[in-house]
Amino acid sequence: MEGLKIVTIGGGSSYTPELIEGFINRYDELPIRELWLVDIPEGKEKLETIGALAKRMVEKAGVPIDIHLTLDRKEALPGADFVTTQIRVGQLAARAKDEAIPLKYGVIGQETNGPGGLFKGLRTIPVILDICQDIEQLCPDAWLINFSNPAGMVTEAVLRYSNITRTVGLCNVPIGMRMGVAEMLDVDPSRVQIDFAGLNHMVYGLEVYVDGKIVTKKVLEMLSNGAGMTMKNIVDLGWEPDFIKGLEVLPCPYHRYYYQTSKMLEEEQKDDAEKGTRAQVVQQLEKDLFQLYRDPNLAIKPPQLEERGGAYYSDAACSLINSIYNDKHDIQPVNTRNNGAIASIPNDSAVEISCVITQEGPKPISVGDLPVPVRGLVQQIKSFERVSAEAAVTGDYHKALLAMTINPLVPSDTIAKKLLGEMLEAHQDYLPQFFTHAR
Repeated sequence: MEGLKIVTIGGGSSYTPELIEGFINRYDELPIRELWLVDIPEGKEKLETIGALAKRMVEKAGVPIDIHLTLDRKEALPGADFVTTQIRVGQLAARAKDEAIPLKYGVIGQETNGPGGLFKGLRTIPVILDICQDIEQLCPDAWLINFSNPAGMVTEAVLRYSNITRTVGLCNVPIGMRMGVAEMLDVDPSRVQIDFAGLNHMVYGLEVYVDGKIVTKKVLEMLSNGAGMTMKNIVDLGWEPDFIKGLEVLPCPYHRYYYQTSKMLEEEQKDDAEKGTRAQVVQQLEKDLFQLYRDPNLAIKPPQLEERGGAYYSDAACSLINSIYNDKHDIQPVNTRNNGAIASIPNDSAVEISCVITQEGPKPISVGDLPVPVRGLVQQIKSFERVSAEAAVTGDYHKALLAMTINPLVPSDTIAKKLLGEMLEAHQDYLPQFFTHAR
């Protein structure tokens, strides 16, 4: 049959309307015949709400995309051209624990960094690898586009522990940085290009261009003079001007957790006392969004969705799918196998880097070695991701403890062990691999 079949696992996500909007806007280039939205039984009500909105959006736009809903991904996958994954194992209740428990030990509690990032990976990777097995059997030629966090660690695991080769990890941070730079310079985002290199939530802008001309120093000067560039879920504390001048590359918003740890911890503790963890704030945002989504007169993506921290995620996914399908050879930052692009990272590891996007997938643009000031931190986080992925697959307690301890946000092995014990207990329902092995 003519047209594409796309399967979105985690279709009941509050982000899905942005995905639908992206597909509608690109329909002339990306002729989608079928879009299957898949979720788990616990997400049935949300899936039905999102599915109804998706059908209204498609009808309003006048595009012939058939929307299908199912709680059985094996029903959805056969014949798929692209499979996108946007899952949250344990839902926001698990995220709340990831954020709250570390704070008790004076450690950053954040969903993709430090102990929270480790546990999100431990819960998510086994489920993603199960999905990979289904893809191998039911649609072996499909592309897997993952934007489940922690996206870098998940991509690492898929490349290392599955037979899926057509896989790309995606994050909204680079596109958010490009938008932020465009706003700082008061230019259209289409005129801004950034050479990205590093890891997911640990990516740097090595050079910044406007209309092809390097403006890196100007952007760093503006950043050091108080120009803001962050995301909805990360407080903007500004930067120490002399630090930015010494760094000489553009940091991403998540670098605040590593370069401003004590200040970020203070902010988290204050927020936790005043309004709860970010997960609790997001639970209310989601509640409000789904109230909007249920309105039978709503047939567009509501602007309130941008209050969620993941704005641009789905748009980035649509652009990537479009570029693979149409062999566009444009440049996009994605998570993919390094293949020598960053000299100081193993060739077989996942990196986040600017790539030329082709019908054969992303081709990383070589940057050589990362600058000395940032190289060590990136390598340390890559070690953390590698060991975490191994722990997720094997259920090895000692590997999990090692991963917790080598993360730079955890101050000692003693605290790591206490944290690991409490968080394993809290997430026991979603971590069977750790409770079927003797330690």
